[in-house]
Amino acid sequence: MNKHVVLYKKLSAPLMERLEAQAQVTLIDDPKGPDGIARLRDALPQADGLLGASLKLDAQLLDLAPKLKAVSSVSVGVDNYDIDYLTSRGILLTNTPDVLTETTADTGFALIMATARRVVELASMVRDGQWTQNLGAKHFGTDVHGKKLGIIGMGRIGEAVARRGHFGFGMPVIYHSHSRKPAVEARFNAQYRSLEALLQEADFVCLTLPLTAETEGLIGAEQFAQMRPETIFINIARGKVVDEQALIHALQNKQIRAAGLDVFEREPIAADSPLLKLDNVVATPHMGSATHETREAMASCAVDNLLSALAGERPANLVNEELWNR
Repeated sequence: MNKHVVLYKKLSAPLMERLEAQAQVTLIDDPKGPDGIARLRDALPQADGLLGASLKLDAQLLDLAPKLKAVSSVSVGVDNYDIDYLTSRGILLTNTPDVLTETTADTGFALIMATARRVVELASMVRDGQWTQNLGAKHFGTDVHGKKLGIIGMGRIGEAVARRGHFGFGMPVIYHSHSRKPAVEARFNAQYRSLEALLQEADFVCLTLPLTAETEGLIGAEQFAQMRPETIFINIARGKVVDEQALIHALQNKQIRAAGLDVFEREPIAADSPLLKLDNVVATPHMGSATHETREAMASCAVDNLLSALAGERPANLVNEELWNR
């Protein structure tokens, strides 16, 4: 037990026992709290491995960890990490891409259904005692079945959303991605589109792509102007892929019908955000993978990744692959 792991996320008792059986563990249970970063800084000089999520680990912080060999993120997104810096130091970075795919796709489709059928708005009307007569046209939603589903980013989650739309709701699927996906096209009769063409055609525009330097701000005023007034916009990717002010403008001015959002430019979203005052917005608290089963599976995967890396073995979910091929 000569390896030292700094853990900045609480684990279940079984996972904690497993990790402690193979490493000395220092738990920083609230790294964003008043003294959390100070405690993390104090622990980093001894760290061979780090495990956690939702904390930006920059070079200035990790320079305090000269022994560091691996960082295991309990997430699929890796935008909190400077991958070039980690690679330059020979530090392995791992993530948990497979175990949250289906749950996040469920969330995406929940947002599609909720926005199209105005579920949150109408449920609130009932709860507030305002349902006093049969619904009229001003409360009608729009159908989901048979509508054109446009997916931007055809990775694991995009493919899972496409499967739900194609087989479950008979939706024609179009997609835009950094490369063509022949297997997806064959399986779901999906058709590739340029970004502009997808925005013009799709009834539902669903973002499932990662946040990178290339995708930050990908959807802005120009892109919302290309959508139709009937378009429903769904984001289960990352908030910074979208210019939030442009989205607010598009919603307020009825450039698009509605938005279902699980991610935002800043999280938690400010209580006074204009998005929260719009009836045509369904906003959820970055809950894409938030089920008991999936979060435990993600944490278990992260423990596996870290223990493999510290044992000198290739982790199953290595982000900076080039380190292993040196």
